[in-house]
Order: sequence, then structure tokens, then C-alpha cells
Amino acid sequence: MTDDTRKIAKWKITIGVAIIALAGAAGGFGLAGWIMPGGDAGMAMTDGECEDVLYWYDPMVPGQRFDAPGPSPFMDMQLVPKCAGGEAQGSGVSIDPAMVQNLGIRTVAAEYGMLEPGTIVTGTLAYNGGAVANVQPRTGGYVQRTYGLAPQDVVVSGAPIADVLVPEWGGAQAEYLAVRATGDEPLARAARERLRLLGMPDTIISSVERSGRPQSTITVTAPQSGAITMLGVRPGMTVSAGQSLAEISSYSPIWLEAAVPEAQAGSARVGQPVSATLTAFPDERFAGRIIAILPGVAEASRTLTVRAALPNPGLRLKPGMFAQVTLSSEQREALLVPSEAVIRTGERTLVMIAREGGGYRPAEVRIGREAGGRTEILAGLGEGEEVVSSGQFLLDSEASLSGIDVRAIDDAPTASARGEGRANTESPRVYRANGTVQRISGRSVTLRHGPVPALGWPAMTMAFAAEGPDQLRGLRQGDRVSFTFEQADTGPHIVSIRKAGE
Repeated sequence: MTDDTRKIAKWKITIGVAIIALAGAAGGFGLAGWIMPGGDAGMAMTDGECEDVLYWYDPMVPGQRFDAPGPSPFMDMQLVPKCAGGEAQGSGVSIDPAMVQNLGIRTVAAEYGMLEPGTIVTGTLAYNGGAVANVQPRTGGYVQRTYGLAPQDVVVSGAPIADVLVPEWGGAQAEYLAVRATGDEPLARAARERLRLLGMPDTIISSVERSGRPQSTITVTAPQSGAITMLGVRPGMTVSAGQSLAEISSYSPIWLEAAVPEAQAGSARVGQPVSATLTAFPDERFAGRIIAILPGVAEASRTLTVRAALPNPGLRLKPGMFAQVTLSSEQREALLVPSEAVIRTGERTLVMIAREGGGYRPAEVRIGREAGGRTEILAGLGEGEEVVSSGQFLLDSEASLSGIDVRAIDDAPTASARGEGRANTESPRVYRANGTVQRISGRSVTLRHGPVPALGWPAMTMAFAAEGPDQLRGLRQGDRVSFTFEQADTGPHIVSIRKAGE
């Protein structure tokens, strides 16, 4: 390549860079003209086009105002005049309609609908801490025999735990038999009362009376069914009255302890329905209710522990199992907008609304629950108002820099008024399902039912309140039934129930 050729190529590169720089500056100035507060959309005006200039500003930094024209200290361009007589400052942000699509701005109407209920958290199954029995001997003695039990063994009520030899019982029983043989009833009653004071149960005393022989060994039995969570007895050891030999914990109903994030703790309440799915039974859903909300918050995870009780017929659910837990929220109609339309500034919550005459304006709102990509609006927005769901942060930034007033909550209709009015006038809805009876009590029936599409319920096992025993008369465990129910604030309530085929 010759020197002349190199010079020509160098000049071409230099000219190309200059053209790109000029095009970029023009593009930036054009973008600034697309979004202008107070309706000044399009190309910026020159000083001569304004009869009365309020101030000058840089379109790229509209919050900074200048008293005289000149070069911008921020960009390589001249300041633009703000003309008097235009739309009042602070009323909104206007955009050239031709540029709305290019900027990706989309609007969605706020409308009433059913918010998808439920907060999904994780949890684990645990022993029922409210049903723990402490196995203790009534008197001291020596352990003669244990029954091969170990921790975590499952026992039924009345199962033997240990045989305890009580030497002092032998002498007292022999004395009682001798006094009883004399026929002196007052003395015999006194001797019998002495046996009771020594801690002897009536069954042992009756056995001594029938056999006529002393019985100084007592069998300590399980007072309830459950799992042995503590076992402190061994053959040959000496025990004293009231010493703990074992602890038996029930897990029917079983406890479910779920970790609810602190930000969602306000949605949990005692008595609220919950449902759980477990890896061991992937096709089933187990229903229960919250019985306690523990007072402490875990510092590491910032979660609150919520405790629920689940029916456990057949003891299929085991302590320690992992569960996916859904906390069911109250079903009610609400004014909804896409969650992406909500702008959280830290001090307040905003949405950008589209004005009827064109342009956009920020409005403060009060929000409620959020689920399925939609957020409940409690106040600050009316049904049918268009909110910006895409590009709202660009508009909010422009509105903030331009000092545009935010519409206050009190200046808009209350979103909850319409929903509350409907709730007061509508009667409870009745739902229909089929299922199998799992358990019957006086005022409730546990059913394993199929899906309820109207409520978004999958197939699950849960308890339903009943009017009383008369409504459940003739039903037995295992019966296939068809039933209708209402979803009340206190939970599902049976309206009618009958055996399938009747």
C-alpha cells in the first residue's frame, strides 16, 4: 500500500467516526424529545418560537432549570426553552404517540377478579407435643423385667413397659389378708386403705383378694398409644416413686411446622386452613388447620414458625417428613393489577395511570395480597383505570425529575368498596364433589375427595364440618359419597351428603 492510499484510508476512518458521533448526539436529543413533561412532545423549540419563555433546560436532565439560554453543562447541545401557555406543569407526562410502541409502553385495565389463594412454604412433620405421656411408677422398687422396647418403638395403650418388684407391698398385703380372715370389717377396711396409700392400684388389691396370695410385682403399662421418644428403664435398676421410665408421644393428629417468611407472616392466622404434599405420597394432599403461631422469628432465615394439626389415620404420616405447605387465604373478589405495574419506592407504592386526554400520571395506591403475578389494590385506583405494566419505570423517572404531582389515595375511588358490597349481598356459594369417608366424629367428617375446579383444589384428604350426628347417620369409614359444601370463613361446611348411588 502506497503512502497516498494510507492517507485516503485514514481520512475515511476519521470522517466515519465523526458521522457516527453526530448521529449519536442527534439520537440522544431525539429521545429526549419523545418524553416531555406537561405535553411538550416532539422536537424541542428554539427561543424564537416561544412568545414567553419560563426557563431553559437540558432535555436529558429536565430537573435542572436555567434562567438564560446557552450550551448545556451536561451534554454537547444547546439548552431548550420551556414555553408558557402550554399544559400546566405537574399534571402528567406526555409521550409522542408514535413513540409509545418503540418505547415498549403497555397498559392494562384494573379489573375485579378472584386472587389465586395460598402462600407456598416449606415445613416438616413433628410429634404432637400436646399429647405426651410420662410413664412413672407409683412406688419405688426394683426393675425385674423389661419388654424389649427401644426408643422410637410404637406401642398401643395398655402395652407393658416394665415389671417392678416392690418388697414392702408383700408385708402389707400379707397383713391385709390376715386381718380380712378374722372377719373384722372395720379393721379390714383400714388395712385395705393402707394398701392404697402405698400406691397399690385397685386391680392389684382385687387380685390379692381373689387369689389369697401376696402380689408384690406391678406391671407399668403405656397410658396412651404412640412412639417411645424417651426410654430410661433397664432390668435390675432401682427406681423411685415418680421417676420417669419412658415418654410416649402421639402423632395422631400429627403436627406440621411450616417456616413462613417474615414478610408474609401477616397472612397467617389461627384456624386458617392449610394443605400439604409430601414426597412419600405425591398424588395426595393432606389438609389441616393452623393451631398456633409461635412468637419467635428465626434470626438466620427471618421466618416465623406456624404450627398446624393434620389428621393421621393409619399413622401413615411420620415425624420428620418434609412437606410443601400451602396456606389457604380467604377467597374474596378484589381489584387486581399486574404485579409488574406496581412501583415500590420505599416510602410509598405507586402505579402509572393513563389519562383520558393522553399522557400518564403517577398515582399512589395501597396494596394487599399478591399471588400468581397479580396484586390486590385496596385503595387509590378505580375499576377500569388503565395502568402501565411495561415501561412504567421510565415514566416514573421522568415524572420524578419534572416534579409532577402524584395523585393521592383520597383522590381516587376506594378499591375495596365494591368488593365489600358484593360480599354483603351475595349468598355463600355451594360446591359439589365426590369422595370416600376416612373418619367420622360428632360434628365433622374427614373425606378423601376429588378435585374441586371452582376453588382450584386438587384431590386431597381434609376435614369438613357437619351440622351434627344426624347429618352423618348411616355413613361408615370407606363409604363412597357425593356431597355439597360451602366455603365459609371458618372452613368448609357440609350442606348435604349421601352415599354414592343413592
